[in-house]
Amino acid sequence: MATTSDFRNGMTIVLDGEIWTIVEFLHVNPGKGSAFVRTKLKNLKTGRVIDRTFRSGERVEDVRVERKEMQYLYQSEGHYAFMDVETYEQVMVDEELVGDKKLFLKEGQTVGVLFSGDTPVGVELPFFVELAVVKTEPGVRGDTASGGSKPATLETGAVIQVPLFIEEGDVLKVDTRTGEYIERVR
Repeated sequence: MATTSDFRNGMTIVLDGEIWTIVEFLHVNPGKGSAFVRTKLKNLKTGRVIDRTFRSGERVEDVRVERKEMQYLYQSEGHYAFMDVETYEQVMVDEELVGDKKLFLKEGQTVGVLFSGDTPVGVELPFFVELAVVKTEPGVRGDTASGGSKPATLETGAVIQVPLFIEEGDVLKVDTRTGEYIERVR
């Protein structure tokens, strides 16, 4: 068990039966009343961010989370297979833990898998991935980068908005946190 005085950025705690990471925190000591800690927490499973206030000295359950570099192998029957790049040990992770990140998960890609003990509790993708466009409407002659946008389907099945000059077969750099097009890779 930890108290609010132990809070630090990156610390993982259990709250309402789910594992959360402290993104930021602030100890507040008002002139009147008791002190409290204002935090911003990120859910490891869903990626959702919430604000939560704790009374000073309040106890919470802390969790030790270890991050391992693993390679994504394949998806089968609601589970995703990952292989430890050092020991070659394979781990199956529930589709629920992967969540929307599956839209940017490509076979052979190296990702961070978070473990609490021997149990996987989350998956962290790199901030940027390079994915090929498999389907998009053809651009119109004269379209420029400052023009509009159109939907494009990527090799993983994700559909994102791209500039009009993007064509099928182009490789794009995509931000996995927002699902936005960054640039075309040459």
